Amino acid sequence: MADADSLLAPLAEAPGRSAILLDVDGVLAPIVARPELSAVPETTRAELRRLAATYLLVAAVSGRAGSDAARLVGVPGIRVVGNHGLELDPRAEELAGELAAFRETVDLPVEDKRLSLSYHYREAPDEAEARAELDTVARRAEVAGLVPRWGRKVLEIRPPIEADKGVAVRTLLVDSGAGRALYAGDDTTDLDAFAGLRGAGLEHAVCIAVSSDEGPVELREAADLVVPGPQAMAALLTRL
Repeated sequence: MADADSLLAPLAEAPGRSAILLDVDGVLAPIVARPELSAVPETTRAELRRLAATYLLVAAVSGRAGSDAARLVGVPGIRVVGNHGLELDPRAEELAGELAAFRETVDLPVEDKRLSLSYHYREAPDEAEARAELDTVARRAEVAGLVPRWGRKVLEIRPPIEADKGVAVRTLLVDSGAGRALYAGDDTTDLDAFAGLRGAGLEHAVCIAVSSDEGPVELREAADLVVPGPQAMAALLTRL
């Protein structure tokens, strides 16, 4: 694995041709018990403001709804894509209706992001029992033609379309015209973003895994650089 300085130097040397793409929860904001408690530290926001004023593109690619992710990041000039890129699909309204219909069939607390549903079990008294209950929800989603996907203490239900963080990353890169880019993520869905970045035909691409005890081993193995948590990621941003 290359060292951080050699990986970041091509971006820092050409900010006008470079894109900085970042997940939000677990990367900019520490993971907390419930999504509504999450916060991006002000020191991290200060770095994002600096980067947004210098780089061709700074974007947040989040599993949250776009409006919620934008609120959490709270920095003008940052482009935000929510719902793992689903918000970029022209059929968004139709898809939202399909998710709403499925939501009504499941009598469990849910984070409803219109284009995806997140069933969290981080605070469940018995995580094994909660996971077993959500296994049933995942199977029902498949029968309904939807796509279940597991993350960090969460089951996400999505519509069956070619939209993920990899698609979002490629769209952002094409729209911006960037030739160099960095992506940082912390969870399974960020593997799609890594693939999207590496498949975009860039002259320089850097994939960063923000690690934790709950994070997938596969993400760390796929990364060019691994940092131990959002605080370390914020420190890394100061080097760009």
